[in-house]
Amino acid sequence: MPLLLLAAVSCTEKGAQTDLKFFDDQILYCKTVKKLNDVVLENNFPPMIATRNYVYASIAAFECVAAGDDNYISLAGQIKHMPAMPKPVTKDIDFSLAALLAFTKVGNAVTFPEGSMMGYYNDLTKQAEKAGISALVVKNTIAFSDSVVAAIMRWSKKDNYAQTRTAERYTVLYNVPGRWIPTPPMYGTAVEPHWREIRTMVIDSASQFRPVAPPACDPKDKNGDFCKAMIEVKTIGENLTEEQKHIADFWDDNPFKMNVTGHVMFVTKKFSPPGHWMNIVGIGAKAAKADFKTTVAAYAQTAIALYDAFISCWDEKFRSNYVRPETEINKIDENWRPYIQTPPFPSYTSGHATNSAAAAEVMTHWFGDNLSFTDTSLLEFGIKNREIKSFRGAAEEAAMSRLYGGIHYRFDNENGTIAGKKLGEFIVSRLKLKK
Repeated sequence: MPLLLLAAVSCTEKGAQTDLKFFDDQILYCKTVKKLNDVVLENNFPPMIATRNYVYASIAAFECVAAGDDNYISLAGQIKHMPAMPKPVTKDIDFSLAALLAFTKVGNAVTFPEGSMMGYYNDLTKQAEKAGISALVVKNTIAFSDSVVAAIMRWSKKDNYAQTRTAERYTVLYNVPGRWIPTPPMYGTAVEPHWREIRTMVIDSASQFRPVAPPACDPKDKNGDFCKAMIEVKTIGENLTEEQKHIADFWDDNPFKMNVTGHVMFVTKKFSPPGHWMNIVGIGAKAAKADFKTTVAAYAQTAIALYDAFISCWDEKFRSNYVRPETEINKIDENWRPYIQTPPFPSYTSGHATNSAAAAEVMTHWFGDNLSFTDTSLLEFGIKNREIKSFRGAAEEAAMSRLYGGIHYRFDNENGTIAGKKLGEFIVSRLKLKK
């Protein structure tokens, strides 16, 4: 790991790490988050489960930072059901390394396959030894990090996730007008219909930021809001500009796209929406020249916003069970297909609009309203970069991408954005991570 070797410094004779800056590296932390992001991508975690992977790992890392710096405030108690975290029993701890190790070990624990992050974990500990960090500091750092990991994992097991694994499956009703049904080419069953039952982090309940009800689905009322919205999706989809196609592709973020060519089927993968936004945190932190601790805090609060935003959005999705544009447009044009693939869950509201708006509020809080940067997140998937002028602008573009892609009505996006923005503002106001 050349990046680490370049940063090496010596420690004091007694092993204390007062002036040790080896792991105090914002780029290294972003790289560590990306490691988890890659595991999530490769193993097909749906976006809402991905937020659970990110949030516990990110909080664990932040708690290590807060334990080592009085300028940062533990989330215990601020998140009402979060218990007090372990306190360090010695000063001979590298808290930056502890944060990296805690993130990696929790990330390993909440994902599969077993041990997926432990190779990277072992690399970190080996680099500590190569950097000349004393055995005492390494031992104390691992012990403290492990105590935080154990506390976070105990807490995580009470979030109702395990119980939802065996919950009743979604019932598809094909003869109910306006109700969601599976769409081609995968015709997949509804993803995580019980996600609204997951314990929230900061919002008081899944329905706290419930959006206004969607318009009644009445295809016969040609002048009604529903028909106008449906025809808009169809018309835009048939007349896309190259710029609109790029926006749709860039923010598609479909973690599991089913490709069908004749009798051949294969899957392509990209980051999910929360994975894309976790990537943007790192890009934004670098553009803002944020230090290690600020970067860890920004990731943690963004992960919390994404987590609660998905619970909030899924609460509405499986309340309204709203039909997708593709289903209704196919009744008047059976050959019409959206530009990007329709995901397997109800339409209202847009999950991408909701979580993007929530994340943008948190990142604006940490890095400012007019931070411009190049989003390189999709380059590894062959999709060219986009220039971003602000986090809120990126969120607005992500929401519009769903209309260009043909998978959402305009009101899905607009009302999702409103709810997500309110939720993000609430999280910024409720949580204080730094004095």
